[in-house]
Formats: sequence, structure tokens, C-alpha cells
Amino acid sequence: MGPSFNEQFDQHGAWRRAFAQQLKQLAEWMSNHDLMDAAVQERLLRLEGQVRTDQVMVAFVAEFSRGKSELINAIFFADYGRRIMPASAGRTTMCPTELGYDSALPPSLRLLPIETRLQMQGLADWRLKPERWVEIALDVNNADQIAKALEKVSEIRRVSIEDARALGFWHDDLTDENPVPDVDGLVEVPMWRHALINIPHPLLKQGLVILDTPGLNAVGAEPELTVNLIPQAHAVVFILSADTGVTRSDLSIWREHLATSTDSMDARLVVLNKIDTLWDSLNSPEQVQAQLGRQCRTSAEMLGIPLEQVVPVSAQKGLVAKIACDDVLLESSGLPALEEVLAQGVMGRRQAILRAAVATGVANLRAETSRVINIRRRDLDDQMAELRSLRGKNASVIESMRHRIEQEQEEFDRSAAKIQAVRAVHLKLLREVFQQLGSKALKTELAELSKLLQQKGLKLGVRKIYLETFDKLKGTVDKAQASGVEIQAMLAGTFRQLNAEFGFSLQVPPAPQLEHFLQDLAHIEQSHLQYLGVSNALKLAQPEFSERLVRALGTRLRTVYESAANDLELWSKSATAQLDAQLRERRRSFSRRIEAVDRIQQAASGLVERIAEIEAGEDELIQLEQRLQELTSQLIELPEQESSQKDTPVDFLLA
Repeated sequence: MGPSFNEQFDQHGAWRRAFAQQLKQLAEWMSNHDLMDAAVQERLLRLEGQVRTDQVMVAFVAEFSRGKSELINAIFFADYGRRIMPASAGRTTMCPTELGYDSALPPSLRLLPIETRLQMQGLADWRLKPERWVEIALDVNNADQIAKALEKVSEIRRVSIEDARALGFWHDDLTDENPVPDVDGLVEVPMWRHALINIPHPLLKQGLVILDTPGLNAVGAEPELTVNLIPQAHAVVFILSADTGVTRSDLSIWREHLATSTDSMDARLVVLNKIDTLWDSLNSPEQVQAQLGRQCRTSAEMLGIPLEQVVPVSAQKGLVAKIACDDVLLESSGLPALEEVLAQGVMGRRQAILRAAVATGVANLRAETSRVINIRRRDLDDQMAELRSLRGKNASVIESMRHRIEQEQEEFDRSAAKIQAVRAVHLKLLREVFQQLGSKALKTELAELSKLLQQKGLKLGVRKIYLETFDKLKGTVDKAQASGVEIQAMLAGTFRQLNAEFGFSLQVPPAPQLEHFLQDLAHIEQSHLQYLGVSNALKLAQPEFSERLVRALGTRLRTVYESAANDLELWSKSATAQLDAQLRERRRSFSRRIEAVDRIQQAASGLVERIAEIEAGEDELIQLEQRLQELTSQLIELPEQESSQKDTPVDFLLA
């Protein structure tokens, strides 16, 4: 059996720490050898940030009483020796709960009051207002205190039907989904809208984020959860109960919120929980296994997924087995098999994506730095040829050369105005692209959709407006791509001219590629169109609900546009940093050439000394390039080396 999810995550954390340490070493080496220009520094910062902040989100989704919180306890928190997430009979997690770790914040439970749903701000906006959250400190050395505090996610309050309607938990036309009123006509709603748990659990410290979601009613009431958080999770674990199989409400959650596209199905894992309810002394183990096999096959058929994506488990027995160190019971619980599937599927895919991106980034970094070293090498070659031509020449020839170098320098300085003009045009075109991808432009593109959704009553034609809106959004990204190609063509022409005029070796990078942002838009479009099904038509009839939906859409799209703009900015810096580097090296070359001529004029030995210095400089450049290859190769090859290690010691502090 392969490594468990926890072990695989530990190995991933070890690789991240080793990468961060070697990246730091590379940065220090480059600074010490004056190889750190703006573009290189930007790439280093991005690589470091990409690895340091990389997160893996696993969302656990289920209807009430499927044992979801118990499964989270069994997989992630058994080391505490007790339950941490509330997991008792009936409804436990009443509000969406995120578990993660941010070292800048103290260990705490933060709760957003349910009343915030009466205002139009989305969850992303409320995250920026910490004063509106109720905060409870957590004692990381006291498991009982943590468990007691987390019971608050189960809190409810009783409100009138009118208040429940305003909060989004009562729909006059969806009687099956409405909570049952008590004798006083009041209904139960969650006390809290969202919970954030910040705790330095080893896996959370390494970037794991767990999203624990409540049942169908609560999930459907929060559009931002459905169309933003769950679709962005790297894996979704959908929990069923072995004794009931796929119920009607299970199927509703699956079809409306999880089976959004064929592309997303690979990241869906179905857990058939509570298999211990089938363990029966009246049936033989073979009969129990046959019954369990039928439930797995039936569930896979009803949900339209491969049988291997259905994993039978007893979370409760698995938790007990881990705490009691009972290996036989643990194996019977099926928990190790589930952890292995999570490790190979979720972590395997995530690691492959991150490590491929990192390898590409390091290769680009190496190419840019090699270019600077080559500029220096060519400059030294030119100086060497110039100095050798002075051998045996008299003072007037040497003075004439000094005068010629000064003239070249003056002509070069006069060309600065031309280069600045090119920069001005480049920046103007870039600003126009940033405006196309700005929040103001996005708001304009969403205006018609927003207006339609805010109308009362059934939203006839909403699907058509959605399609038209996303066509416009994709068109904006296409325009940004075209503008990038235009800027690249302009720079290519300018660079050719500068290369011919000044002997530069400028190479414009390939045009920026924004296709993956079009894919992001397609995924967002799919998740929203899925949400416009008949079952949500009555919810969409309420302007408040529709307003939340369009705000959630705006939040997600803003992230895509900002990421596209950031990619364009990095591309631009990479192009202009070459020019800056060659300008800087050329000015430095003029100074060195004049200094060399002065030394030759002052002493007969000056020529020999300077030639020896240049030869030494050439040897140093060879060593620099070799060291650059070594340092960057270590970073590129690190994924393969680390992933092959099975017993990497875990130090949970990122280097």
C-alpha cells in the first residue's frame, strides 16, 4: 500500500521547505554577483510565493447525518486522542467551516453572524472586515478546549418564518426544503453564516485547507459557497451513508452542486460511510461484503462515476482504531484505503501541477540570468580585441582610441531619448490592457446580467444573458491576448533596431499566453449555468438571492482578470529588464574601457595588466555560468529526488 494522505502531504511539505531553502541560496548568490535585475527579482519572488503559499483545499460535502465531521476527525485529527470537530447524532456542522492556518493570526475560531446575510456583501467582502466576526481564542495545547470551542459551529437559533425567508432559509415555493416549524411557528436556522478555524495542525501549517459544508439547505442558500468555494477545491469528498445509499437529497446535492462538468468528475471522490451498520453477526463476512459491493455499484451507477471512485469506510471505527492503535479494526474500517486514494489522487495531481510550474519558472530564470552573463562575456571579448589592437602603438594612437570611446559614449547617451520613447509607447499599450482587465470594466460587462437578476419574479432569458455575458468576458481576454501580441511585435521591431545600432543581443520573449484564463472562464460559466437549473429557478426569483449570486460571480471573475493582468505585467518586466540590463552593462563597459586606456597611458605595464584582468574575468564568468547551472538544476531536479523519498523527516516550519 502506498503512503497515506498525511504521509504524502508530509513529503510534499519537505519538498517545499527544501525548495525554499535552495531558492534563498540562489537569490543570495545572484545578489552577491550583481545578477539580480528587476525581472529576475520578480521571478524569484513569484516562485517563492507560489511554493510558500500553495494550498490544497479538500471540500467535504454531504447531507446531514452522513458522518462527514467524523470522517474529518478520523483522517486529520485522530492524533488529538479525541473528537475535535463536533460529530454526534443528528445535525452537527450548521454553517460552512474552513480549517486552515495563517501564522500571522493567533489560533482562533472566527464566526460570522448569520445576520450578515441581510446585507448584500459576499463572504469575500466580509473576510476583509475582521471586526464583524466573533473571535474565540483556541488553546493549541488543550484538545478539550478546542473541541468545546468548535461546538459553536453547531449552534442554531429559532426565528420566525418571515425572518427565515429574509435570511434565505425559507422559500414559499420549495416546501420540501423548508425547515419544520415548531409549535410556536418558529424554525431553526444556523447561528453563524461562516466559520474560520485557524489552528497550527501540522497538515494545515503545510497548506492544507479543509472545507466542511453543511447539508443541502445551507449549501443552496449560500451561492458564493456553491459557485466559488466548492468549484475551486482541488478535491471534493462526497459522503453517503452505507445503510441508505444514494437518497433523493443526496442526488440533489450531487446534481446541482458537484456534477457541474465532465472535467470536474476526476476530482470527485464518493465515500460510502457507516459500513459498520452492515456488520451483522447473523450474516457471514462474505454476505456483508457482497451487500457492500452492491451498494458501491449502485451508488456509482446513480452518480455516473467509475466504481473505483466509490470508497467504503467506517469513519467512526477508523477514528476509534487510530486512537486505540488497533490495526485490525483500522484495516476493517477502510480508512487506510481512502487515505491512499486521497494521497494519490488529490496530492499526486496537485504536486505534479505545482512542480511542473516551478520547473518552468526556474528554467526561465536561468535563461534570463544566462543572458546577462553572455552580455558580460561579449563585452569582455570586445574589450580584449580592442586592447590587443593597442599592442606596440604609440601615445597618439592610444589617445585617439580614448577620444573614440568618448564619442561612442556620447552617441549612446543621446540614444537614451529614443529608448525612453519606446518605453512610453510600451507602457501606454500596457495601461490600456490593464484598463480592459480592471474592476471598472468588469462591472460594466456584468451590468446587464446584474440588472436582470435583480428584477423580481422568474428570470426568463437568464441563461441567454449569462451566455452573452461570458462571450463578452472571453472577448476581453482575447483582446488582452491580441494586445500582448501587438506589444510583442512592437518590441521585436525595436529590439532588432537597437541590436543593429548598438550591437545589443535583445530577444523579445514570446507573446504572453492567456489561454488558461479562457479555460478558467469556461469552468466558471459551467458552474453558474449548472446553478440555473429548474430547481433553483424559484430561488432566483428572489432579488436578494440573485444579488448574492452576481456578487459571487463578480468576486470570482475579478480574481481571473487580476491574475491575467499580473501575468502580462511579469511578461512586460521580463522584456524591459533585458533592455535595462544591457543598458547598464554597456554604460559599465564604457567606464571600464576609458579606465583601461587611462591606465595604459599612465604606465607601460597597464596594457598587460588589463589583458590579464580580462582573461581572469572570462574565467570567472565561466565559473558563474557553471554555478548557475548547478543551482538551478538542483531546483528543477528537486521534485523527482524528493518524491522518491518515503521516509522524509517532517519539520513543520517552512525554511
